[in-house]
Amino acid sequence: MHRRDILSGLLSLSLAGLLAPQRPRAATDGIRFAAGRPFDPGTVYEMARRLAEQPYEPPQERVPAVLRDLTYDQGRAIRFQPEMALWRGQGIDAEAQFFHLGHHYRTPVHIFEIADGMAREVLYGPHLFDFGQSEIDPSGFSDHLGFAGFRLHAPLNRPDYLDELATFLGASYFRALGRGQRYGLSARGIAVNTGLPSGEEFPAFTAFWLERPVAGWNQVVLHAMLDGPSLTGAYSFIIRPGTTTVIDVRATLFPRQEIEQLGVAPLTSMYLFGPNDRVGVDDFRPHVHDSEGLQIWTGRGEWLWRALVNPSGLRISVFADENPRGFGLLQRTRDFAAYQDLEARYELRPSLWVEPQGSWGAGDVRLIELPTDLEVHDNMVAFWAPKPPVEPGVPWELAYRLHWCKETPFAPDVARTTATRVGVGGPPVPDADPAVRKFVVDFEGGQLAALPADLPVEPVAWVSGGELGKPVAQKNPVTHGWRAFFDLRPAAEGPTELRCFLKLGDNVLTETWIYQWTA
Repeated sequence: MHRRDILSGLLSLSLAGLLAPQRPRAATDGIRFAAGRPFDPGTVYEMARRLAEQPYEPPQERVPAVLRDLTYDQGRAIRFQPEMALWRGQGIDAEAQFFHLGHHYRTPVHIFEIADGMAREVLYGPHLFDFGQSEIDPSGFSDHLGFAGFRLHAPLNRPDYLDELATFLGASYFRALGRGQRYGLSARGIAVNTGLPSGEEFPAFTAFWLERPVAGWNQVVLHAMLDGPSLTGAYSFIIRPGTTTVIDVRATLFPRQEIEQLGVAPLTSMYLFGPNDRVGVDDFRPHVHDSEGLQIWTGRGEWLWRALVNPSGLRISVFADENPRGFGLLQRTRDFAAYQDLEARYELRPSLWVEPQGSWGAGDVRLIELPTDLEVHDNMVAFWAPKPPVEPGVPWELAYRLHWCKETPFAPDVARTTATRVGVGGPPVPDADPAVRKFVVDFEGGQLAALPADLPVEPVAWVSGGELGKPVAQKNPVTHGWRAFFDLRPAAEGPTELRCFLKLGDNVLTETWIYQWTA
């Protein structure tokens, strides 16, 4: 049995031919639809379950050669016509626009609208796009060509304008914005074997069902079908725009085979350099990154902060936990002066916090750092890796909430790390030993501002190897926080793990700063 046979055989399971070509029916808003068929939340679940029982077949590229061979600039020149947006002119404060296939995006994604219990596929048409300077003649393209993905628009920054709110484009990647933000890091539906020698697998969303919002809406609901060599999945997303935009994610995964490493709630970001990592950097900007650190709120209630680095080679960090309360890749530095980039505006990039729903059990938060020399490449990945193995044929459910935010929704009751700086250590003499490194860590918030400078605040520091100089804590009268600093003479080879926090007596004052140093 082949993939097309499975899809056809699902007619009796309420799918009723959702993916089969239907006679186009014109719509008043310029969008054309296939004939409607009944839909309920169990439709995608049943599709994913049945498909997982069959061997994976890669989707056949039905994209015309002229689209496969598009250059980057040609692809950018093809733009959706905003006046053709789904739901425009229907009195709904939301709309969906679509991305054209071509360049890197060659696998068609099928998109359906759900209204009154019926699902209708949105049909491709050249009239939906402005081909501009692409020099493409689309007259022969099929009505069932499909799309590369879509983006949602909604009143985000002001009530009378529909801002871009979220984008679903490429494999299982998606991004969203809170009020006043610019696109930065991405989320994914799932990660499979990321960072392993066997190679990473990229399951993809192959179809989406968008529920038509009702009057007075405050959210957009959509469903998605995921397919890949190792698993299938039925997803639902509830998107609520705001100062912090929240996306509730629920999914049932159907493994086809044993998966060595499953990555739940994967986040993907970019880190090029910052004050802690400027070796070989020749750039006028002090910072270049979409995210600067990984924060973890453990199941034990401890707050951890791991500053990111752009490593010389693949680096994997594992933080074992049980029932984590949350984790995220954060952009804490919000001052334009720290970036000095008028185009990228990195200070406006969102942080992304994962809030688990229900019990996640034992596992670890995993951080994967890859080397890059260009800021256009995402080289940071973080996710939850569950400890129990994912067994073939056994459904696996997950639920979590994503917060696209400026400030995380759960503020620690202790001071947070605001800066990590690294430089030559030892006394400031001409013949200073370059092997000795000085680490300077700034903490702000919590009780720190109220503590007089003469109190015996103690820096507690630990290293996995090498020689650690006596750590010192000092009040910072400029930030009203405190600074910890110490020297490290690393071991001869390999990475060195470091930890540091401040305390006063038995009272822990700060989150735990953790770092990995490699000479």
